[in-house]
Amino acid sequence: MRPSRPAIGSVPLVALVTGYLLFATNGTFWRKAFTYFGAHPLDLAGLALGLFLLLFAILTSVSIKYVVKPLLIALILVSASASYFVDSYGILIDRDMIANVALTNPAEAGRLLTPSLVLHLALFGLVPALLVAFVRVRHRTFWQKAKWNSAAIFPSLAVAAAVVLACYSSFASTFRMHRDLIASLNPVAPLVAGYKYADQEIGTETYVAAPLGTDAVPGPRLASATKPVVTILVVGETARSQQFALNGYERDTTPELAKRDVVSFTKVSSCGTSTAVSVPCMFSNLTRANYSRAASRSVENVLDVLVRAGLDVRWIDNDSGAYHVADRIPYTYLPETNDPRFCSAGECHDEILTERLREEMKTITRDTVIVLHQIGSHGPTYYERYPKAFERFTPACQTAEFADCQRDEIVRAYDNTIVYTDHVLAETIDLLASRDDLETSMLFVSDHGESLGENGIYLHAMPYLLAPVTQTTVPMIAWFSPAFSQRMGIDTACLKARRDEPLSHDNLFHTLIGMNDVRTSVYDAGLDAFAACRAASSAASKLTALSETAP
Repeated sequence: MRPSRPAIGSVPLVALVTGYLLFATNGTFWRKAFTYFGAHPLDLAGLALGLFLLLFAILTSVSIKYVVKPLLIALILVSASASYFVDSYGILIDRDMIANVALTNPAEAGRLLTPSLVLHLALFGLVPALLVAFVRVRHRTFWQKAKWNSAAIFPSLAVAAAVVLACYSSFASTFRMHRDLIASLNPVAPLVAGYKYADQEIGTETYVAAPLGTDAVPGPRLASATKPVVTILVVGETARSQQFALNGYERDTTPELAKRDVVSFTKVSSCGTSTAVSVPCMFSNLTRANYSRAASRSVENVLDVLVRAGLDVRWIDNDSGAYHVADRIPYTYLPETNDPRFCSAGECHDEILTERLREEMKTITRDTVIVLHQIGSHGPTYYERYPKAFERFTPACQTAEFADCQRDEIVRAYDNTIVYTDHVLAETIDLLASRDDLETSMLFVSDHGESLGENGIYLHAMPYLLAPVTQTTVPMIAWFSPAFSQRMGIDTACLKARRDEPLSHDNLFHTLIGMNDVRTSVYDAGLDAFAACRAASSAASKLTALSETAP
């Protein structure tokens, strides 16, 4: 005979699952709550009671046959999954984080499938979900259920409302000052984020990019060039400005770039804290204040403007894609090559970019812009982002399980990724400098930064208003061959003198247009990071010419 299954009413089952969700899968939320309400224990108790009653009332209202079990199991699994990443890395799950998850390639996703994650999902997700599936739920008749559920729902809502009114001043000020609190609550935060992402995706599926810069033409400097003018734009991944020795970091993470005549800008702000936001934003003509995914998808970007001016524009990717920025230009995805010199398990070291660039430059016959998209310093497996020969700082964390490493080991592993990026950029510069038949330049800018354990936060993709500066301050490094500087009238000494002035991703659209001398009505010299130093160079040239012709 089959063993009898324990039976339980739908309302008691909801109460048990509500308590489990709220108090077993919300470690980060309650740690923050204890900190923020530490001086007001009654308000903290009111928060716990109010949240329990509110969630209980909501779930009881849908505790109907054939619905309640699948719903509760789904909520348990969502909360268990979210709690691991929130508790382990200090991240917040919002719409942009859901977008990152949805757009993550299989290789990146595989790096997160650690033994700790599997164990956490088994203990906090699978086991309680199986218990819910195993028990037999006693359901009343429709009218009896309506009566008994109402007797549970309405008093719960009334008490929750009374708690909110009694603690309103404390709740209002705390939630306003600490927006990360509610953003840490499971399963509410991931469900709201998932809804917002789905709504965004549905809303942008039908967008067609409107033409931009239809009047774009080469300016006189570009038009008069006798050699092809070539700009290499390197889009970094997860590189934070604070870790670059060029910008004052105590470790020598940029020894090779220090030997090249580069300009490193120290105060550059990103548009977002994730690749899915920053990459389309930085190439658009929208400022961060005006940016939205829908708006960026509905209009062309700076690469389209450069194509209209007659430039050959290409995108070479070693990360997770171009996020629709390269939809209308030639696009190459290097991990698909599985080049054994650089690649393993679906990912490649960034030297594959310079190797591919070497081949691409053999085909250049006209003015060209090539975008190289790095995998850079993407975590949590920093140690996999560089060859062992570049492990300069040791001991470095060798696992995605940050709990198994000291914070210093995690930082050393990250710093080694910057050492490798330094090498890749220097190698790119040397390749460009070797081509006397071209007038060349390189511009490097990262999409966003990274948290390395400051205040218990790791990785990136925090909501921008809550994000630390380590996630929003990015490196930007420029190099120009002498021929390019002369052609485009760029005064490198002037740029170096202005390297500490504030810049942001808002500047990239107009800087690319300006440094390539493209004339178009969508260009704004006020947002061109190099405009002032071209003007200075132009004025100096005119004064020199006047002095030479003066009697």
